[in-house]
Amino acid sequence: MRRIVYVFLFSLIVLNSCKSTKVIGESGIKKLSAEKIIANHYNRSFNFETLNAKIKIKYDDGKQSFNPGATLRFEKDKTIWISVKMLGITLAKALITPEKVSYYEKIENTYFEGDFKVLSEWLGTDDLDFDKVQQLLLGQALFNLRDDKYKSSIVDQGYQLQPKKELELFERLFLLRPDSFKMAAQQLKQPIENRNLNIAYRSYQKVGNQEFPKEIFIEAQQDKRKTTITLEYKVVDYNAKVSFPFTIPSGYKEVTIQ
Repeated sequence: MRRIVYVFLFSLIVLNSCKSTKVIGESGIKKLSAEKIIANHYNRSFNFETLNAKIKIKYDDGKQSFNPGATLRFEKDKTIWISVKMLGITLAKALITPEKVSYYEKIENTYFEGDFKVLSEWLGTDDLDFDKVQQLLLGQALFNLRDDKYKSSIVDQGYQLQPKKELELFERLFLLRPDSFKMAAQQLKQPIENRNLNIAYRSYQKVGNQEFPKEIFIEAQQDKRKTTITLEYKVVDYNAKVSFPFTIPSGYKEVTIQ
């Protein structure tokens, strides 16, 4: 299971006018309605058709750690492709589409093809899908914020959004940057299952004239088990021609996950 989490998590491992523009206290941040904050979040989402990035990964589950480099490619809303390397040697590849997740790794010569169910259960999101993986990697909310009603407040020099009515057995919290309305952090909890997923966007960078994540910190915890992953975008290019070479080598053993 640790290998599956390792590969998927980084592959991974989401509108009304302003009611008030009054400045609150010493923060200098204007008080905005939740509807306005949400509208700004989507209006400033990263605009692209394809993306090609070099990333550095740090993975630690308390028992083992890895620090590979990887190439990450997108075709918006269609394909996410990852190739993981260490010392110039390809160790694994993953291909994620709206229909399924596929990967193979060369250390034990195994592969997997299936849906998002396993990762959904592990993270406690119940309905992880392609869109949530894509949004996580782009600095956007995992959930469609326009689907629910939220209350807004100013917390830690940012805009906090909390649902007015929580999903059953599930808690969500979002913190947005006041300058760009990109995600600063998002937290998902499943208290009964003692599962927590915390995603922190530690920094952003300019790609073209748009805001794009620079470093993403992911912490997934269930009971006493904790996995941390840091993704650092080293080079990002977008709207260039990309390819997604992916063929499971012959002789590899298919793994099944209970």
